[in-house]
Amino acid sequence: MTLIATGLTDIGTRRVSNQDAIAWHVCPDSTRALGIVADGMGGYKGGEIASQVAVNVITQVLVPLINQPPVDDAAQVRAIRDAVNEANEQIQALREEDPVLGNMGTTIVLAWIQGSDALVAHIGDSRCYHLSGDQLDLKTRDDTVVQNMIDDGSISEAEAPRMPFRNVLTQALGSNEAAEPSLCRLQLARGDRLLLCSDGLTEAVPEADWPGLMLARDPLREQANTLIHTSLENQAADNVSVVLILKES
Repeated sequence: MTLIATGLTDIGTRRVSNQDAIAWHVCPDSTRALGIVADGMGGYKGGEIASQVAVNVITQVLVPLINQPPVDDAAQVRAIRDAVNEANEQIQALREEDPVLGNMGTTIVLAWIQGSDALVAHIGDSRCYHLSGDQLDLKTRDDTVVQNMIDDGSISEAEAPRMPFRNVLTQALGSNEAAEPSLCRLQLARGDRLLLCSDGLTEAVPEADWPGLMLARDPLREQANTLIHTSLENQAADNVSVVLILKES
């Protein structure tokens, strides 16, 4: 089994700073991989700090485990929860130390792949998609007010993009006393890809276009670059970040 990963992030066309942070890691024998995307909030300074703290802490906790032989399902879940909680505590501590950072927080989405098994965790509205052939499936549920309204039937999915509060989160890392990531597992077949992204991509490029942009014959880095480039052509109003993980064999 061989896993390949890559990632790109861009400030977009309208922001003055990039408050997204990303990371990816593949173990030496290429059978285990980690991908992370975080989208910070809380102002120019706060958003950048929150997302980078989250990515740094989670990477420091999980990469040593990624480099070891595979762990069982329960240990994997415990490690992810521990990493997310440690990041949450560090962000909250920084908020308390500096009033300027009092409103900062971040989304987080991560995927830990062991062979064919992927465990995805997220808080907020950064997303994970599974691309198998031309079939694109969203594997996360946005922690937003609008998503709650869609789920309870107050609005339709078609109405969601027109809602002025569509980006208001119901949960963010650093904003709640306890961090409770949503978890899901999925199986990857040969040639399948996981796509982790911030909402800058989903708001700039229609999901229906993604399979046609991510041509399997293209190198993984080029696929990521095509998504970013297309979002910029579409005048992406927010920072745009992508991490891709491919199960090559």
